[in-house]
Amino acid sequence: MTDQPVCLTLIVPHRLRDEMFDFLTEQSDLVSGFTAARGSGHGAEVRLLTAAERVKGHADQTIVQVVLAGADAGHLLGRLRVSFAGTKLVYWTTPVTEHGRID
Repeated sequence: MTDQPVCLTLIVPHRLRDEMFDFLTEQSDLVSGFTAARGSGHGAEVRLLTAAERVKGHADQTIVQVVLAGADAGHLLGRLRVSFAGTKLVYWTTPVTEHGRID
């Protein structure tokens, strides 16, 4: 990965939401902030863990997005693989062509 900015998107099961928020907050050398939103997971690969999810037909999830340098995204993914091993987190990165703040 490079220093080209990317958006790392993480799909986090609801039960891991607070743990993920704490984890990302602790990664202050890589993560300056993140955005989270509620999501609903659908599809054959999605695990419906609770009776409520099975009735609704979708998994309650949190979508977390972090914009950071590509190289930093690689380092963060390495840490996530260690700290969240076995959780089957889904992620992807997309290039960010522009990023800034409107004051």
